[in-house]
Amino acid sequence: MHVITRCIAGAGGVAVRGAVGLDPTRYESILVTGTREGTLLDRARAHGVEVVVLPDLVAPISPRHDAQALSRLTALMRERRVQVVHTHSSKAGVLGRLAAHHAGVELIVHTLHGFPFHDFQNPAVHATYVGIERRLSRITDAYLAVGTGVAVEALRRGLARPEQVYTVGPQVDFSDVARTPESRAAARAVLGLAQDAPVVGTVGRLDFQKAPEIMLGALRRMEVPAVLVWAGDGDLAERTARQVRELGLDGRVRLLGNRADVAELLPAFDVFAMASRYEGLPCAIVEAQQCGVPVVATAVNAVPDVVIPGETGLLVPPGRADLLAGALDFTLRHPVTAERWAVRARQHLGDRYDVETGAGILDDIYSSAPARAHRELAGAGPGRHR
Repeated sequence: MHVITRCIAGAGGVAVRGAVGLDPTRYESILVTGTREGTLLDRARAHGVEVVVLPDLVAPISPRHDAQALSRLTALMRERRVQVVHTHSSKAGVLGRLAAHHAGVELIVHTLHGFPFHDFQNPAVHATYVGIERRLSRITDAYLAVGTGVAVEALRRGLARPEQVYTVGPQVDFSDVARTPESRAAARAVLGLAQDAPVVGTVGRLDFQKAPEIMLGALRRMEVPAVLVWAGDGDLAERTARQVRELGLDGRVRLLGNRADVAELLPAFDVFAMASRYEGLPCAIVEAQQCGVPVVATAVNAVPDVVIPGETGLLVPPGRADLLAGALDFTLRHPVTAERWAVRARQHLGDRYDVETGAGILDDIYSSAPARAHRELAGAGPGRHR
């Protein structure tokens, strides 16, 4: 059983790709989420994954909804006699693991896409979240960290024991669309962009984590008169649109909202930018690099796994619109150097982030990772694991 609060964006994609990538002759997958609909859920169903929607599984802290979600998850796990529970995201990570513990599930796995705590939080809230994860580690058999930085942070803060942690990059569906003069022209035609316009693009939610105001501040400071294209929606969509008008950037910003054709739009970008305050390892960065788009991003968590400064892209500290602007200007003014970064980035990715590699790693972990769970699963016979 795969449990995730909102089956959207990067974490949702990783959860679904993990579920559908497993051998269906050996595993029966159930995906439990609070999300009612979406392309990711459609894909899960199309691949034979049962989708169960729990309306009480909501992202904000809500004692009433959280208690009901915990009760329903526990009952569902007992009813289906689930053998493996794999949780994603903060809220589902707490409720899903507690439910699995109460239901006596044999193997409990949690993916660390990032952390619910960060440097921009109230210290008391930060300490509370750290304390909760430390306690949950006692009932967690294995942690899957989406990158080295995330794994290191988990170990450094005592959130997990060394033998619990596996570094597993997010599985990404690599598109056949590569950045070529033809695909660039086609993508720009779809977006209504001039062929000679310098374009900075990004993909992600419009929320505090992704720092859209920092991105706008960088655009305003840039010496190259670039156009910013942002694919994604979120809580700050209206505020961001208002800031665009207030900063006089109406003609230089395209807020696309959620798009199902992101892979086809990536070639329109001259550079992919990310201004996030904190992250795990965004799938969008890996997808941009695979497409052949040079990347400028903030140096947070596991992003340096794929964006190696001066080798496969450029990194800037979070919250520094001035430095982000300078890095974007440099990238646009040095296209030959940027192209070298893009080529090296694709070589560096290899096959570490594709679905087949990820499915093989999940199979290994579900089958034999923690000794306690391995003994129990081995004793369950050759049947399929839920």
